[in-house]
Amino acid sequence: MNLFLASYLHPDLVTYLTGRILYIDDAAVEMREAPFAQEELKTVGEAAEVLVPVTVSQMALADFRQELELADCVYVASGETFRLLHALKSTGADQLLVDAVRAGKLYAGSSAGAMIAGPSIEPATVMDNLSIAPDLKDYTGLHLTEFVVVPHAQGTTGPYSIDIISKTVEEYGKKWNLLLLRDGQALYVDDRGAMLI
Repeated sequence: MNLFLASYLHPDLVTYLTGRILYIDDAAVEMREAPFAQEELKTVGEAAEVLVPVTVSQMALADFRQELELADCVYVASGETFRLLHALKSTGADQLLVDAVRAGKLYAGSSAGAMIAGPSIEPATVMDNLSIAPDLKDYTGLHLTEFVVVPHAQGTTGPYSIDIISKTVEEYGKKWNLLLLRDGQALYVDDRGAMLI
């Protein structure tokens, strides 16, 4: 298994991404014009031979399966964690994605894309807006890693103040194996183990 989980656009990201990249943008579907979303799309696009942006919630599962099979790697973009997980679970794309990653396809995720890779997104209840996905009742993540990534841990990015980060740790640090990542940090996981870069 190969995972590259970043707080936000790690400087080494482009050395891990290659070929045809499936770019899952559900987390930012209502924020596509925001500077962070534009920068993320541009950076990943420059690394790709072919970039295939998809909004899972707006496509047939069979089409997602086909694009996933054709992709060399998958990039799951930043944005709203609850919207992203709901899109994957409500369509059945979550299991297809997990199966592809466990079979060796690289999964790269930033912020929300990194959070959903762990066992639960429950710690995101402090950071993100639950009302974005009111039908999401199960906060179980993709279980690709034992860690729950807490992005933007430096406490200076947008609404993610040091108080929000501290409250997340206080409320969920005993229940979950939290990994606090500052912007510019990432967790890389392969068959040899996990490494902070």
